[in-house]
Formats: sequence, structure tokens, C-alpha cells
Amino acid sequence: MSLKIRLARGGAKKRPFYRVVVADSRSPRDGRYIEKIGYFDPLKEKDAADRLVLDTEKAKAWMEKGAQPTDRVARLLDGLGVMTREARSNPQKALPKKKAQERAAAAAQAAGAAEAPTA
Repeated sequence: MSLKIRLARGGAKKRPFYRVVVADSRSPRDGRYIEKIGYFDPLKEKDAADRLVLDTEKAKAWMEKGAQPTDRVARLLDGLGVMTREARSNPQKALPKKKAQERAAAAAQAAGAAEAPTA
């Protein structure tokens, strides 16, 4: 059984509120979970003390047992100093795709031909 430490959504429409739970990876996002270890309220200010309430000892214990935090939970745990996550960087993601590169090359070629002097 592979365990995940993840966010389970609650709250009303357009007013999200998340429980930080340990759950089987096959169970639904808002479905059955093993243990609730905290909560996260994204609508509160970033410096609010009760924006993220988490039992760090339980989180460490579950990670020692093999539970893997999701990306968002890993970021939250990193902010609390429970774990360190490596920074991700994908410089290729921002580059234009193939068709956009072809259009740019064609536009540059057309602009170069228009600028050439006709003697």
C-alpha cells in the first residue's frame, strides 16, 4: 500500500479549505483517509499564524514509514522546515513550440527580404 500525504479539499464553492491527510494513493482526493495531520487555509494571508496548522511530528513519523508528500504538501513542509525539497527548473518549458518557431523564422525571413535594397 503506497501512502501519500496530500490535501483533501473542503469548504464551499470558491472558498477552498484543505485538510492535510495521510491516505492510500488509490483512494479519492476527498474520500477515505488514514489520519488527519493538519489543515491549510489558502484564503488567509501568507503571514497568518493559522494559515497552516500541521502536526510536524506526525508528518515526520509518516514519512519515516514511507508516505510520500505531494508537490504542494512538500512545499508546505519545506516552509515549516520539516523537509527540504529540491528546486525545480525547466528552462525548455518557456521556449516556443515547433509551429511558433517556424512562424517566427518565416516572419524574420520575410522581413529580411523586405529590407534588402533593390538597386
